[in-house]
Amino acid sequence: MDEILRYTRIVCNADGGSEFVDDEMILTQQHIADGLPPMAACGLPSSAGTMYIRSAELDGAPHTAPRRQWVVMLRGVMEVQVTDGSRRQFGPGDLLIAEDTTGRGHVSVAVGKPPFEALFVPL
Repeated sequence: MDEILRYTRIVCNADGGSEFVDDEMILTQQHIADGLPPMAACGLPSSAGTMYIRSAELDGAPHTAPRRQWVVMLRGVMEVQVTDGSRRQFGPGDLLIAEDTTGRGHVSVAVGKPPFEALFVPL
């Protein structure tokens, strides 16, 4: 049975600010490897250069994404604020696409007990 996987994108809006956009992908049951039962899976668009990051803190200064990329939260909680003042928290298992590579960007801060760990997967 198909499942819906929800994620959040940060995009640059028409006035040069940033905003959240909710999106989703369909997970389908797929045979991944011999000896394993079928698993819910879908491809994540990516080019190259996936990065694993670990940090005890995040800078709270506004910044744009260095490239369009998935942010796959592994450990800790990150709070992101976009230019309209909206804030969302992302924790282990949450997916986010950072697309605001121009404009005023967003603010990211670590919340709670460090370390913060994530995968950055370029689109």
